[in-house]
Amino acid sequence: MDPDAAAGAPSRRLFVYNGGFLDRRVRRLLALAGYEVRLGRPGADDVVGIWGQSPTARRGTAVAARTGAGILRVEDAFLRSVHPGRAGGGPPLGLLLDRGGVHFDPATVSDLERLLATHPLDDTALLDRARAGIDRMRAAHLTKYTAFDPSAPVPGPGYVLVVDQVAGDASVRATGGGRHDFLEMLHDAAEDHPGARIVVKGHPETAAGRRAGHLTRADLPEGAILLDGPVSPWRLLEGAIAVHAYSSQLGFEAILAGHRPRIYGQPFYAGWGLTEDRAPLDRRQRRLTRAQLFAGAMILAPVWIDPYRDRRATFEEALDALEAETRAWREDRRGWVGAGMRAWKRGAMDGFFGGTRRMVFAGTARAPALAARRGRRLMVWANRTTPGLEAAGALRVEDGFLRSSGLGAALVPPMSLALDDLGIYYDPGRESRLERLIAASVELPLHDSDRAARLVAAMTGANLTKYNLRGDLPALPEGRRLLVPGQVEDDASIRLGAGAVRTNRALLQAARAAHPEAILLYKPHPDVEAGLRPGRVADAGEIADLVLEGVGAAEALAAADAVWTMTSTLGFEALLRGLPVTCLGAPFYAGWGLTEDLGPVPARRTARPTPQQFAYACLIGYPRYRDPVTGRPCPPEVVLDRLARGEVPRPGRGMRALSRLQGRLAGMAWLWR
Repeated sequence: MDPDAAAGAPSRRLFVYNGGFLDRRVRRLLALAGYEVRLGRPGADDVVGIWGQSPTARRGTAVAARTGAGILRVEDAFLRSVHPGRAGGGPPLGLLLDRGGVHFDPATVSDLERLLATHPLDDTALLDRARAGIDRMRAAHLTKYTAFDPSAPVPGPGYVLVVDQVAGDASVRATGGGRHDFLEMLHDAAEDHPGARIVVKGHPETAAGRRAGHLTRADLPEGAILLDGPVSPWRLLEGAIAVHAYSSQLGFEAILAGHRPRIYGQPFYAGWGLTEDRAPLDRRQRRLTRAQLFAGAMILAPVWIDPYRDRRATFEEALDALEAETRAWREDRRGWVGAGMRAWKRGAMDGFFGGTRRMVFAGTARAPALAARRGRRLMVWANRTTPGLEAAGALRVEDGFLRSSGLGAALVPPMSLALDDLGIYYDPGRESRLERLIAASVELPLHDSDRAARLVAAMTGANLTKYNLRGDLPALPEGRRLLVPGQVEDDASIRLGAGAVRTNRALLQAARAAHPEAILLYKPHPDVEAGLRPGRVADAGEIADLVLEGVGAAEALAAADAVWTMTSTLGFEALLRGLPVTCLGAPFYAGWGLTEDLGPVPARRTARPTPQQFAYACLIGYPRYRDPVTGRPCPPEVVLDRLARGEVPRPGRGMRALSRLQGRLAGMAWLWR
């Protein structure tokens, strides 16, 4: 369905008798689909909401029968949340709303089945979206519930996969299935593949001990494995030579992974020519491709919600949200010890990384032992690392490249942060995680490059930069304008990444010497302008044609024809805008064929990404983002939207006072690193 399909349509009253419908997000999803949740007795023109075939469903069907009201059966969509709802997963990202029946019960023709049987499913753009969706789910190891480590070990390849389900599962009961069917699957797997290993995959809720499965270890033939821990279904399917399932969603994902699974029940994905069906449904005669099946089940049928902006979402927006939340859980699930972090940073750090377990903070000397004792991971602000922290495996953390509306030196909290397990992006002396992502970006699929292109277009169209400080341009002289961004001269990127030119004055002189005819525009660094950090050039006006004090980065870039820099991130922002950039140092964006490099660029930077591939690595792959409105992990598009709308965090009164004190103590630069 199109996210706006229900816009403007009058709401129908939906009477419910299950507490799950009263969840705020569920009610909002239903409202977005045109239903107004009510309690009480419906009329003949109303609809009764029933949650699938839950124990309360009989109550709803009885009320509908007495009153003549219609029935809407509601189920979670096939991407739900990090954890199952029973395990504290919260409300779903999407719902399947069905007036015909329910997708897992073949006794009636559900709306999903009717869509798969009758929709043309021949639109090229739709099928391209479906193929991209499959690729993204596989690459990010996303499924209905995503609380697993993709690197968790799975058996070596060459096994037959048998998929168990929880006892009493509605999709099993709907077709009269039971333990005997699962034992038959196990027997067939062994008989059809003599000599092959058998791997039985238990349901996530079975593994957690919350519900029983149909198969036990005692049922397994000799040499078979019962895999009851959480693992990536995509890695599991990758190593399988055959898949046997009853009605599990893993059977659907087996199709997406390229298998033709043997199916013993009658789930929504059976009967379309993509499965070997032990109990075929004669009415399903159409033959679908994987992309068509995915388009119907994941893109057209569900109602998805944007959990940040409280509106209906596309499938891709829902996938963005689940990917962001999953990445945060996978990186943070063990908990973190933050080493050597100043008190004013701790709230923001905990907001980013403490969603699963609150962060613990300690001094740099004590942090490694504390992390080891508590089984936590260790992080340190990048320029405060020590040999002891490095030896203990501490990850470095730094601001991302779409940070905030205001300076970190002014204590404005960030909306993006990057963790680096190899080095840090501004240190060319060693490979960083960003550098590895940039090198790998040349293999990006087209849909990821297209996403980056859309993000950059929106970012530059809204005149957004790292800090988003505004300031109008003065009248400028005509001619070719060369923008020279000043930097904080004791900044780590200068200490580690500058070449022979290491001061703002020397940079200005080099630019002037190389381009005596150009209009030289010098933009001091905002921290230097504010008196917070060193780097002032007393005679800048004698070298440059104009000193752009109080001018925003976006405004300065809009006036420039080219940029000369040592290592400033403004050079990166110039590249996003298609400006020529000359580097005298070795910033993270130098050496990839996108800049003119006059500095000592690392020889290992041999990849030649496109601007879109490069932008994906820097803006999507490397940083994490946090929505300042909901406090949730989010994709970069949400932060961009917040910045464009001015919905951004501001430092409180105490932080502003601390910022003023910082300015008076600017000489003690070590205090703020």
